Amino acid sequence: MRKTRKGNFGILANFNHFVPGISDIVVLCIWLLVGVLAGNVVALIPALLLKGTGFSGMDAVMLVSYPLMFIPAMIYASLRSRNRESFEKGYRLNNSNFAPIGGALCAVLAIVATLALNFLSDFFITLLPPMPESLKAAMESLTQGNFVMNLICVAIFAPFFEEWLCRGMVLRGLLKYKSKTGKSIRPVWAIIISAVFFAVIHANPWQAIAAFMLGCLFGYLYWKTGSLYLTMLLHAVNNFTALVLSNVPALKNMESWSEVLDKQTFAIVFVACALLVTLCALQFRRIQPKEKAGSFEEVPALFD
Repeated sequence: MRKTRKGNFGILANFNHFVPGISDIVVLCIWLLVGVLAGNVVALIPALLLKGTGFSGMDAVMLVSYPLMFIPAMIYASLRSRNRESFEKGYRLNNSNFAPIGGALCAVLAIVATLALNFLSDFFITLLPPMPESLKAAMESLTQGNFVMNLICVAIFAPFFEEWLCRGMVLRGLLKYKSKTGKSIRPVWAIIISAVFFAVIHANPWQAIAAFMLGCLFGYLYWKTGSLYLTMLLHAVNNFTALVLSNVPALKNMESWSEVLDKQTFAIVFVACALLVTLCALQFRRIQPKEKAGSFEEVPALFD
């Protein structure tokens, strides 16, 4: 008997029945690479059309190429989900297991933890050599060009597409993975692997450190709550904050907070951020995932 669709409405519902295994994750990465190549080729067109209009070529390239990077992988995942939905159950990408602290408080605490953890990552960035000038120029073009276009790319596109891939596809697939012998991946390792993946796709060590640390936090919260909307919100807040700070004249050339804070102030803020992350983590511990593999609501097949 055919059933009506359940689960997410909108675009996320197109992926409910695709829970990628290891091989599927590899294929998603291949399609991501295809998207990177295609996006950069197609982006040359608006870059040329907008030349001389006040918008920089890089703004146009990013506005077009960034979403195109993910389109091939999304098409692949959607087709796989559609092929499976008739006879295989799935799991919603977005859920809402926030008890006992509630969604609003969880979101506030998670935002505080995100911003604090980002500051903590600065300590590790100071251990790296100076960023190459070419990479520094490329990073600045993403944050100090046309503000509206950068806002769309950094605070809207990036949270949606990257969370869909890194948490909704990779982490959800790892948490639900079972080998032919029935063995599964422990949640802690699934979270760490997905955080490493999140760091790698940023393609440079200076971003990768913060991406890994935030990826662990986002992954932990996704495992606990099952909420992709929450991790998208956190990703957006983090990127929006970075974008705003990069447009403050006194901070626009800053690579690390250690460049604008004296050692004593940096140490005080570092300790304060560490305490904030710890206090937030203690609250997050109160949220219990619905099962060992996470808080994912099952979506039945359309035909039994």
